[in-house]
Amino acid sequence: MTTPDTIVYPAVRLVLIPFDALEALMAGDLDRASTTTGVPLPEAFITDEAALWVWRYRRDQIIREPGSAPWLARAVVNEPDGTVVGNAGFHGGSDDVGVVEIGYTTLPDYRRRGYARAAVAALLVEAAASPDVQTVRASISPDNLASLALARSFGFVQVDDQWDEKNGLELVFERPAGGAA
Repeated sequence: MTTPDTIVYPAVRLVLIPFDALEALMAGDLDRASTTTGVPLPEAFITDEAALWVWRYRRDQIIREPGSAPWLARAVVNEPDGTVVGNAGFHGGSDDVGVVEIGYTTLPDYRRRGYARAAVAALLVEAAASPDVQTVRASISPDNLASLALARSFGFVQVDDQWDEKNGLELVFERPAGGAA
């Protein structure tokens, strides 16, 4: 039973988008990408310029660092209906001091419904399960108030800022990997 002071967030599962599916997305072949991934991917995955940039970047990253593939791009799938509501993943495996960085995007039609929260929670569970991961990082634009609030709600604290060539100023947040998601 839901009371006025209880918020229920959606259940999601994160489905890896493998190399072949990334190539299909970049080629505009949504059917092949969906078949390869095993979930029906949305049209936005081949029409949104930001998404296409991510797919290209992650594909190139896998070519340079094949071992990073299991950490990268995932479709965020709403359960139980199987609708893909966004994408999420890590920027790579843990670095030499045990840091992984998360990234996530919720498609516009699904924002403000708890999907980003559910995706971040799933990424944190995965990070905590890896013995090599000590710290989880998130880099967020100071203008992205929703993501700033989300990060803080998960115990992320600002540790720095940085300039990103693509995104401009970002605030860098971290939290221990083993903390509760």
